[in-house]
Amino acid sequence: MPKDTLVKDVMVKDVASVALPGSRDEVLSILKDKRVSGLPVIKDNKVVGIVSRSNLLKNPTEEQLALLMARDPVTIGPDEDLTIAARLLLKHGIRRLPVVEDDKLVGLISVADVVGGIVDLDVTDPISEYLNHGVGPVWYQTPLPVVARHMELAHVKAVPVIDSSLDLVGIISDRDIISSSVIEDSVEMSDMSAGSDDDEWTWESMRDTMSIYYSVSRIKVPEVPVEEIMVKDPITASNNMGVSECALKMKRHRIDQMPVVDANQKFIGLLRDRYLLKALLKY
Repeated sequence: MPKDTLVKDVMVKDVASVALPGSRDEVLSILKDKRVSGLPVIKDNKVVGIVSRSNLLKNPTEEQLALLMARDPVTIGPDEDLTIAARLLLKHGIRRLPVVEDDKLVGLISVADVVGGIVDLDVTDPISEYLNHGVGPVWYQTPLPVVARHMELAHVKAVPVIDSSLDLVGIISDRDIISSSVIEDSVEMSDMSAGSDDDEWTWESMRDTMSIYYSVSRIKVPEVPVEEIMVKDPITASNNMGVSECALKMKRHRIDQMPVVDANQKFIGLLRDRYLLKALLKY
């Protein structure tokens, strides 16, 4: 990759976004329709936030976009070097940077866009340097809500799925979970008592009770085994593959992560695209 590769050379120019005031349902619809993981939030033609799939899953009952989004997002200019984008993405632990010029949104650059540039570097370093061995797989019969909670607590976007023979049979990401989720409306009740057992004016502990009914809308993850939602026969890598070779695989198949397996197809670790950003900064 040429040293003078700029953000504007690889950024996405036709950016899906959402404007304030907005709703969770609107965001969910755009994420599913565009098959993207996050959206810039616009107010008065300026970028004021980012809302992602993770925001929705962490706050399943919140409906207001202003309370879901991450405020004051890190941005970058279109004429910055691509290595600057890589450093910002790594430093802040984020997946996307709105590209702003004269306070206007002109594009978006993601980890995947930067990793696509690594293909031309011909980096032969083995991916073992960038592998995460700490991502544990889940059993293929695990209920999907349990998997979603596991991913949230582990701060991961995807986990491999294994069967009872410990063979890799799939991978599940937050994108798959969001795509399968629905909005569920319910009515809940709260009792408001006008007195208590310690109230001297309460006769035989009897008191007036007021019941308040209110509607709750939340994102509902279906109660199905993970095997029904997971991506089956996932694209995999071997431990000794080179960085650029893996970057090319990710780019061709438009994936953010690859399970890494040994010669017996047993899972040994997960390679996320963001780990490869470190390779770009070495050259």
